[in-house]
Amino acid sequence: MSSATSISSVARIAYLASDIIVDSQHTLSSTSQFAKEYSSLSATSSRRPTILSVPLGGDPGSTLRRNGSAARLISFTSSATAQTVIRLVLDATELSSLPLVLHLAVKNDLSEVLLLHSAIPFFLVSRTPQQAHDNSLLASRLARTEKKAVVHAFYDAKNDLVEEIPESEVQPFLLSEKLASTNGVNGHNGHSATVVPPGSELFKLYERAALSTVSRIRRACTPLSVDGYSEPHTIIFGLGDIPSVDIDGVSVVSLSLLTPLLPSRILDVIPPSASRVIVLEQLHRWNTKWTPLYLELVNAIHQREVEQQPRIQSVYFSDAGQVTPLAILKLLQAAPSSTPIQLESKTASSVLSPEAPHVPEHESSYTKILSHVFSERLEVSNSPALVLKQGAIATSPEFALGRVRGQLDQRNELIRSVQKLLEVKEVSLELHKLCSQWILVKDDDTKSRSVGNELITALESSNVSSPVIDRILALRAYFPTRSRWIIGSDAWSYDLGASGLHHAIASGLNINILIIDTLPYTSRNSADPHRRKQDAGLYAMNHGDVYVASVAVYSSYAQVLQAVMEADRHKGPSVVLAYLPYKNEDAPALEVLKETKLAVDAGYWPLYRWDPVKEAQGKEPFALDSDAVKNDLQQFLDRQNHLSQLVRSKPELATELVSSLGENVKEARRKKAQQAYDDLVVSLDAPPLLVLYASDGGTAEKFAKRLANRGKARGLSTSIGTIDSMTIDTLSQEEHVAFVTSVAGQGEPPQNGRTLFKALNAAVVRGEKPFSKLRYSVFALGDSHYWPRPEDAHYYNKPGKDLDTRLEQLGGERFADIGLGDDQDADGPDTGYKVWEPLVWKTFGVDSVEVKEAEPDPITNEHIKAASGYLRGTIAEGLEDTSTGSLDPSDTQLTKFHGIYQQDDRDIRDERQAQGVEPAYSFMIRVRTPGGVCTPKQWLQMDQIADEHGNGTFKITTRATFQFHGVIKQHLKPSIQAINKVLLDTLAACGDVNRRVLRLEVMNVICSAIPSLSRLHAQVYHFAKLVSSHLLPRTTAYHEIWLDKKMVAGEAVKDFEPLYGEFYLPRKFKIAIAVPPSNDVDVFANDLGFIAIVDEQGELAGFNVTVGGGMGVTHGNKKTYPRTADVIGFCTVEQGPIVAEKVMLTQRDNGNRADRKNARLKYTIDRMGLDAFKADVESRLGYQLAPARPYTFDRNIDDFGWSTGDDGRHHVTLFIENGRIQDEPERDFKTGLREIAKIHEGTFRLTANQHIMVSEISTEDVPEIKRILAKYKLDNLNHTGLRLSSSACVAFPTCGLAMAESERYLPVLIDKVEKICEENGLRNDSIVMRMTGCPNGCARPYLAEVAFVGKAPGSYSMLLGGGYYGQRLNKIYRETVSEPEILAILKPMIKRYALERIDGEHFGDFVIRAGYIAPTTSGKEWYDGMGGEGQYREATAAA
Repeated sequence: MSSATSISSVARIAYLASDIIVDSQHTLSSTSQFAKEYSSLSATSSRRPTILSVPLGGDPGSTLRRNGSAARLISFTSSATAQTVIRLVLDATELSSLPLVLHLAVKNDLSEVLLLHSAIPFFLVSRTPQQAHDNSLLASRLARTEKKAVVHAFYDAKNDLVEEIPESEVQPFLLSEKLASTNGVNGHNGHSATVVPPGSELFKLYERAALSTVSRIRRACTPLSVDGYSEPHTIIFGLGDIPSVDIDGVSVVSLSLLTPLLPSRILDVIPPSASRVIVLEQLHRWNTKWTPLYLELVNAIHQREVEQQPRIQSVYFSDAGQVTPLAILKLLQAAPSSTPIQLESKTASSVLSPEAPHVPEHESSYTKILSHVFSERLEVSNSPALVLKQGAIATSPEFALGRVRGQLDQRNELIRSVQKLLEVKEVSLELHKLCSQWILVKDDDTKSRSVGNELITALESSNVSSPVIDRILALRAYFPTRSRWIIGSDAWSYDLGASGLHHAIASGLNINILIIDTLPYTSRNSADPHRRKQDAGLYAMNHGDVYVASVAVYSSYAQVLQAVMEADRHKGPSVVLAYLPYKNEDAPALEVLKETKLAVDAGYWPLYRWDPVKEAQGKEPFALDSDAVKNDLQQFLDRQNHLSQLVRSKPELATELVSSLGENVKEARRKKAQQAYDDLVVSLDAPPLLVLYASDGGTAEKFAKRLANRGKARGLSTSIGTIDSMTIDTLSQEEHVAFVTSVAGQGEPPQNGRTLFKALNAAVVRGEKPFSKLRYSVFALGDSHYWPRPEDAHYYNKPGKDLDTRLEQLGGERFADIGLGDDQDADGPDTGYKVWEPLVWKTFGVDSVEVKEAEPDPITNEHIKAASGYLRGTIAEGLEDTSTGSLDPSDTQLTKFHGIYQQDDRDIRDERQAQGVEPAYSFMIRVRTPGGVCTPKQWLQMDQIADEHGNGTFKITTRATFQFHGVIKQHLKPSIQAINKVLLDTLAACGDVNRRVLRLEVMNVICSAIPSLSRLHAQVYHFAKLVSSHLLPRTTAYHEIWLDKKMVAGEAVKDFEPLYGEFYLPRKFKIAIAVPPSNDVDVFANDLGFIAIVDEQGELAGFNVTVGGGMGVTHGNKKTYPRTADVIGFCTVEQGPIVAEKVMLTQRDNGNRADRKNARLKYTIDRMGLDAFKADVESRLGYQLAPARPYTFDRNIDDFGWSTGDDGRHHVTLFIENGRIQDEPERDFKTGLREIAKIHEGTFRLTANQHIMVSEISTEDVPEIKRILAKYKLDNLNHTGLRLSSSACVAFPTCGLAMAESERYLPVLIDKVEKICEENGLRNDSIVMRMTGCPNGCARPYLAEVAFVGKAPGSYSMLLGGGYYGQRLNKIYRETVSEPEILAILKPMIKRYALERIDGEHFGDFVIRAGYIAPTTSGKEWYDGMGGEGQYREATAAA
């Protein structure tokens, strides 16, 4: 036997039994009592469990959930504080099914730990060190073998003799076979055991584990133990640290097992002689009248069928000294009470005073500075001393913030009262003077106090009677100005919202916050990698009006003084981040000094100050105080000019500097000079080659640049430009020209070639021959299947063929026959190019030249992202360039990550080109709106931005967010800043990141709008925000470029993308969250989807996970196709964000970065195989996803009109055709919605079908909302089912990818198609019709029942057969149709649908059953059976 405390006994068993230990700090001290024991055990034990530390204020539940499923046994050790227990209760549902033991140390109070009584399957209580040892062993065995959580609450008892199990026997004991339980194996004080009733499976599991424990330790492990008389008249059930009580006729039952405690076991220890039962519990407080133990005893006793039931009394005590024989006798003598009573205390108060939190000694370094600087002005609003009066909550930032707000309100009231007193005529001249004087000096540090004291004295001696004077005297404490501080730890940085730090920063109050970071520099990598600390300083700086400083008292005492004084002077929130690294309170000052120096010199903890007041004054707001970092930066800046200055002052050094180069460098220079000479000689002999191209999508430009680069490699003097960069006159002066052109629209040349094409046609008509000395060749790119009908075949490569003919007609001579690149060839256009290019080199006599140098790789998006400096590029410089309305092409790829697309007005593109000016450039801005929810204030801001910076309208997109068009370059930054003012942003609304979680757009995440299930929507919306936030890029480039935030500490704090890395994702990544039965977000169209699963109680149980959806296609490229997502399993709500992360990381590491057309997740899954992809995700998770759960979808359209949620609030869904918010004749929707936003107190929800829900309307506001809706005709739902189910993308005039009209044309087409529907009695029948201007699929056309995808102006592909609720892809029915053909096809088809459909059959299902089109079973089979079936095949129908 050895001497041990309860904590050391529990820590030893936890260390020897567990794979993972999570240890929680309950004070600001860096080392817990358990951690000290673990450190000692690590030096003597061969076991090495993983030990994770959760700091004060941290969330232990998330750490336990994340690590518990992969462990055979995980133990949690902590003191039972209210904060820790409440966080465990919130996660209890998930924790209950883990092999987990919660070891919670208590001191004289079970109030907090009993909150877990009904939340966790098993609850054990230990009083002595020996019992704590035995129950720890029992709990570990129980949790490991049964995979269920166990609470082990034990008293922090002092040293006692403990018989410990040897280390070598712990693991064999845990792994030993289960023993069959036997009733009464541990005995029941001589009473016979009763039969265990049905429903007591948990108790059987406990008995089985107890039996195994007893067989090993040879000591009883009883759920109940009885001490006292065999036939007592009173039974005391004791729960707590109860001393032995010897009273005649009284027996005491001590409980070791609190849950599950069977009624039969309780009745076994209550003999028939007992007429009274006392429940004696050690509780300081309890929020309900009766405790769980009392209710269980009442329930058990009432099951006994006897004439006279014993009376039950509930009694509390707080200190073991209160439980004396005399106190018990007084209880027995008193009449039983119907309410709980408290044992009398030896002191005046029966309730122990709360204990003030311990403040680590080292941290006085900062508090002493504050006391020294501010003296009697200092007020620590969350001072530990307040705990004695206010309770433990007094130290929380939320309480302190409320306290400060109250104090400031009181002082403002004092100021108003003094000002009112100045208006009282009876006030003496002296008193009036003092009042005026105090008003003038009220903000002065010293004079406000001295003048205030004089004023108080004068008021007290004044003869004037006035309620104003009484009120001033009541508020006398607020005369002196205070320096108010809230002091906290770096744990607040893990969750800025939950910690209250965000609220303090956003409050605008004159409050100072001191955050002390104690993590040593040498221990920085030992923290839990899943719990990333937020940069509270950067977060505060981004708010714009907050003073921020980063200080370290052991590095620069003067800087600390300067920072705290500047923070005090700042009229608003201030955040001072203070570094104080130490491992425990015993750490010597020298160690703290060394750690501080390491952190500061390495740039890990930069010293800086940020004063927004200086920024408003036009001064530099940022001051870098880290000498080491400043010196490094200065050396770098000096280095760039050092050599030039040296050579200038001493020219003779230039030769020496050059001659000191290595021989290999000189040799490389010589070879390079020789190569340049050889190239010059060849260039003099060979004629120059001019390469001209016309390209809309970039493919033709790529081939032109390849040709030019290869010409240079062969020694030719080559130059390159667009076709429209030449006129007929300049072209006639050229000798050798190679043309490369693609096709746009219906056989038209691309935009940057049309002017010259028109000029050539006009010259042919005039019969001119200007190209007498021009030798040329043309390479044309096209798609032979793009126009499949024989009458349209001439459109294939028409611009190239026409150009070849026109040049010949104008006197030109071919030096090589025209080359034709066909997308349908095996290698695409490369097949034709490989035949044509050698003909070019043969013309110049360089076909035999061997090219030795490797051809430079083309610049791709991957290069642009890697070189962008985490998405910075040269965007900031481009915004300052007023010579053009555009940005650099590489920057336009980066601005997508910032939610911005460069566009131009295509309606006037030709006109501007004819005028000789650049296109009318503007930008589209997409807002990040997680879950599609916005406040009325945010709506009003969006409305204002559209008017002040956009084209006067804005659009609700199919990603359930806002989109602005027509924003010119100089309005970009003001627009983004205006969006940020209402706490929205555009970061990651586009680009190769997770987009909106609908798409939860980066993350944009979108989620279903479900007005009837308000509580469920709130849960799903909260989940959407979690996923969006979790996957958000961490680069600070967005804040620097658009919000004018300076780079912190001159780049001393480096950007870091923990998820994306410098290359980000191969392509966009979209997320949606659907809530059955509505699939309004088209969850199967997204890379990642979550389908909400609701349990029997209507609560959100978790999500089915879908992967691999995607809409984008390239016309004619069968390597591209749409795909619906696959369901791969089920995850809980808590697992969801991590599942999203791992799916995204699997795509990051396996996606195709070489070919952006095949880079989406859908292609990755089809390349890897679904099972292999799922296995990769699960290996990253560390556990397998649960099997998918049943669900049902029945629609993917919105439910329009009014509805009432389960919380009694009202919602109305409005039809906004194609999502365009604008004022039109008879439809002033923009004005109407603005008027609603001015009075509405709920929210707006944007739907993925481009409509709007005015949500959370109180009953009293319904009439006024209805009045506004009627006034502006927003309540008009008198539309056909076809129109209500339609959707279109923007397309012309702003989208640069559009090939045909969409948003402007679909309503016109529906006007004509709905007449056909009405003729056949289908006015109210929903048919999902969608249209896009290009094949990229923004409006999700490939899931519609009937869809049209633009190919050229007025020409579309027609698709049929999509699933009504988005579960099935449609298929191309006709590759090319115009409006007359659309109507001719739909008229008989709709008529037949009306006559032949079966009950409940939707149009998409009918066209498959009727034989028009074959069903699409997978994305890879999308092209199979295209063109119709049987008699409806395109060729057959044409015949």
